Amino acid sequence: MNDATNKLDFDKRIHRYLFLFLVLMIACFFTWSEQILITRGIKLIGRNGVLLGLILLYRNLTKQGFIDISCGKNYFSFQLYVGYLILGFISFAWSTNVGFSALQWFMTTQCLVFCYFYMKIIYLVNYYRQDTPIRFHRLLGNAVFSLLLVFIVGMFLNPDVFYRMTHGGTEARLGGYLMNPNELGMLAGVGIACLVIDVYEKHKMVWTAIKILLIAYALFATGSRSSLIGVLLILLFHIQQSKRQVLKVLMFILIALLSPIAIYYVVLKGGDPERLEEVLTMTGRLPFWQALINEGLPREPLLGFGFMRIDYNEYFQSINTYPGKMTHNTFLQVLMNLGFVGLVLVIFQMLFTIRGILKEQKSKRIMLLSICIPIVINSLTEFGIFGESNYGILFYQLIILSIYFKHRTHLSYEEKLKIRIRKRTLEKQVKLSVR
Repeated sequence: MNDATNKLDFDKRIHRYLFLFLVLMIACFFTWSEQILITRGIKLIGRNGVLLGLILLYRNLTKQGFIDISCGKNYFSFQLYVGYLILGFISFAWSTNVGFSALQWFMTTQCLVFCYFYMKIIYLVNYYRQDTPIRFHRLLGNAVFSLLLVFIVGMFLNPDVFYRMTHGGTEARLGGYLMNPNELGMLAGVGIACLVIDVYEKHKMVWTAIKILLIAYALFATGSRSSLIGVLLILLFHIQQSKRQVLKVLMFILIALLSPIAIYYVVLKGGDPERLEEVLTMTGRLPFWQALINEGLPREPLLGFGFMRIDYNEYFQSINTYPGKMTHNTFLQVLMNLGFVGLVLVIFQMLFTIRGILKEQKSKRIMLLSICIPIVINSLTEFGIFGESNYGILFYQLIILSIYFKHRTHLSYEEKLKIRIRKRTLEKQVKLSVR
């Protein structure tokens, strides 16, 4: 009995490992020290350590009889993304800073390998244990909540670290030097997008509601305009999915009442006249983008300046704009670092990804589209899914690989036998635990 019970704890152990690996992987994108060498050491050891642990977990599963019968689907989504990385690698040949391009490329590629094994493990566990509680959206939602809870507690215990003072010290935004407030706001949006699915599934409703409210509080504290807009779009998207007309009307009324208040304080910054011009220029982004297209792009229009490079110099600066190392728009970033060739590749990759998502069953389709909303919104004003290394890339890669795996239809006799034995063993464990 004890042996069967221990084996039945398999789901909990795997869930615990997957949760821990995801939390650590996301945490490795934070700046945990102001000393750059310490930060780089944490990221290097942490990211590679997490990847190694994930690979060992995968190997342990296959040794336990979880035969890997997966193969690919939605090939163009995955292969075009790999093509984007190949083009980025080739661009080292003309990069204006090979060291920086190589560092960014290796971090993005390492992240893709992590996502590959992460989603493969989830796929295999769900294939063999169809009643398993392991769900991607729950893992991601709880990982985001755990990290944001650190920031919520930290903002009260140590505000000097967890708050970032902007606009001459007149505005405090959650994030500190640990994370850009806009990126932290996007993380909150992803967390809400995931946990809303638990509301659909009626999973621990009270606790789920508490987590969503706390994440929403953290999002408000970041003061991120784009993230707030992303969350409002998520809510409108889910309201549209509901078949209950009365609930739809009530939710629309609630959003209509709360949105003006949130937009007034977060987007319009309390109606401060001096801040309205900042809103109209998107904090100086619009003139910067115009200068990039008019002055920077004509210099290297076809293949760009090299992976994650936007100019010959370390910073691009026009006469009327601030100096910038990145574009604050992921699509413009691709255009500058890989030219029109890279941009066309990326556009088709996204189209095939959306096509793959729309082909999934309804519950999974809604979940993935929800996660897409905050990361795409963030991509319009920050690092984004094709920008410098950030966890938006991690989330997008997870989405790509969540629609990639399927089981092979042609199995050998030996594989069929092993699968049958493994499933019977799992069924016996469940029956013994029930007794």
